[in-house]
Amino acid sequence: MSGEGDSGELMFPVAERFVSLSGESIHAGLPAAFIRFRGCNLRCSWCDTAWAVDSDSPADSFGLDELVDWVSSSGVNHLILTGGEPLLQPGLPQLISRLLDLPGLRVEIETNGSVSLAPLELTAARAGERLSVTMDWKLPASGMTAKMRVDNLKRLRIGDVLKFVVADRADLDAAAALIGDEQLDGKVNLFFSPVTGSIEPAEIAAFLLERRWKTARLQLQLHKLIWDPAARGV
Repeated sequence: MSGEGDSGELMFPVAERFVSLSGESIHAGLPAAFIRFRGCNLRCSWCDTAWAVDSDSPADSFGLDELVDWVSSSGVNHLILTGGEPLLQPGLPQLISRLLDLPGLRVEIETNGSVSLAPLELTAARAGERLSVTMDWKLPASGMTAKMRVDNLKRLRIGDVLKFVVADRADLDAAAALIGDEQLDGKVNLFFSPVTGSIEPAEIAAFLLERRWKTARLQLQLHKLIWDPAARGV
């Protein structure tokens, strides 16, 4: 997790940072800068960034000013904070506030659904549409459903994304139950993505066509279609 350096500056463990196309979420296809933080509190069965989730996974330490300067020089106006799990970084609200001082920059946070969104509420209220959240809801095949925070669902805004990564029919049924029980359709964007090699996108498409939710869509991970699915830095 982030901490203070010898000078008292906030420091962040960064597994990688790069510029590419956003591969998923509501901004898919747009050029974006990525900062991937080290460390995650979950161990999903299908995790595709397992190399970055441990506390001793390879990472470089960057100060808050260094990260802001790098984003400013990236040449893009969309930033994705991902992981690992970015909300485990205690200094994240301060980093986001500084990033939002950059003219025209949009910040997107990808989070796993198990860490409270409450510390971001004031920042989100000030930022408006310039700050968005893409939050997973872990389904049964992930092995992590019990770690989800139901209270986070009420903190998502209409411009945010609730993402379901689906491995099988049982996952689809679990997602449908949650959407119905919590009356989520129309309140947040609902994205369904397949676990590569576990379920055909056509099965998810048929499922969504049956239900016809207003704010639900199928999304494929563009970066895995464009580049080698195992490639990093894309």
